[in-house]
Amino acid sequence: MMYSPDWILPYAGLMPLFVVWSIFWKGLALWHAGRKGQPWWFLVLLVINTAGILEIIYLFAILKLKPAMLFKK
Repeated sequence: MMYSPDWILPYAGLMPLFVVWSIFWKGLALWHAGRKGQPWWFLVLLVINTAGILEIIYLFAILKLKPAMLFKK
């Protein structure tokens, strides 16, 4: 029998939202790193999972993209 702490049960429904959030930002950051020819950033973003935090930092602080530029080629 697996141990399940009582505090986590109310948040279990948020897991799909967390997964979608993380995949969205990871995909967007990987796409930009690939298009910019930055293989080290691509590898770091691919391997390290930070729930979208590193990806958001990469897009907005490193690349200095504006929100309107996120989906442009």
